[in-house]
Amino acid sequence: MFIVVLSSILLLMITSILTMLGFTLAKKSFSDREKNSPFECGFDPKSSSRLPFSLRFFLVTIIFLIFDVEIALILPMVMILNYSNIMVWTLTSLIFLIILLIGLYHEWHQGMLNWTE
Repeated sequence: MFIVVLSSILLLMITSILTMLGFTLAKKSFSDREKNSPFECGFDPKSSSRLPFSLRFFLVTIIFLIFDVEIALILPMVMILNYSNIMVWTLTSLIFLIILLIGLYHEWHQGMLNWTE
């Protein structure tokens, strides 16, 4: 137990020192108007390059990716049904599906699934 605590403290110290070194030794870059403008062959852009971004679209995309990965995790569960203990498989599948349903309920309750807003 002492070795685990000691190694954890040592790792925390090493990562803290490396983080501080990274912040102090990092090259500071000062951005100006030319660096922030988009590159269009040396010409000024015809319209604003900083278009407003829909945060709602971004959140829907993240939710889609999360559920896409979850489907990729659910599909192999059916394939291993014949090779595993039925009680362990049922318990694992049930816990996984309950976690997914709780996440879906939370997103629904927060209003993330409302498309009309």
